[in-house]
Amino acid sequence: MIRVVVIEDQALVRNAIVALLNLDPFIEVVGEASDGQSALTLLTEVRADLLLSDIEMPNMSGLELAEQVTHEGLQIVIMTTFSKSGYIRRALDAGVRGFILKEASSDYLIDALKKVHQGQKVIDPELALLALEDNNPLSRKESAALKLTEEGLKTSDIAAQLYLSEGTVRNYLSEAISKLNASNRSDAARIARQKGWL
Repeated sequence: MIRVVVIEDQALVRNAIVALLNLDPFIEVVGEASDGQSALTLLTEVRADLLLSDIEMPNMSGLELAEQVTHEGLQIVIMTTFSKSGYIRRALDAGVRGFILKEASSDYLIDALKKVHQGQKVIDPELALLALEDNNPLSRKESAALKLTEEGLKTSDIAAQLYLSEGTVRNYLSEAISKLNASNRSDAARIARQKGWL
């Protein structure tokens, strides 16, 4: 039996996925959550083999969740409607074992979950090609500074959160603006978000 937690912010979609998975005799949905933060809490209460998570959700995205999950043996499968190369690269770097487009058939989804549970990686071919083409020019620190900029933080606040000097933060933001051919830091954050790099 594969014990699955489903994480999806849209209740109707989540309910449909749960109902679908529960029809399979080898899959049991042991929990569901509407965002990554709720899922982390839920994982302290249930024993799961696999997380099936959307990417874009409030509070904590599926990618942020994947980067924070440390449970031994817990496999993560991401489902998305967005085929952004940056998302795929980040997901793979976070140890995600499956990446599925939401328009895939129900049979494909169930088969993918079973394959991931058996230790295989399952990535939609279209998404795999996108991952190979990903050319994120941003460093980890530049991405972190842009993400905090996107949240509306000032340079001094970004510096405090990243434990850096204000000058260093300004340098990271300036580099990011230059690399993305952006007009300012907000524009750079917008471009990076569209590419799936934040």
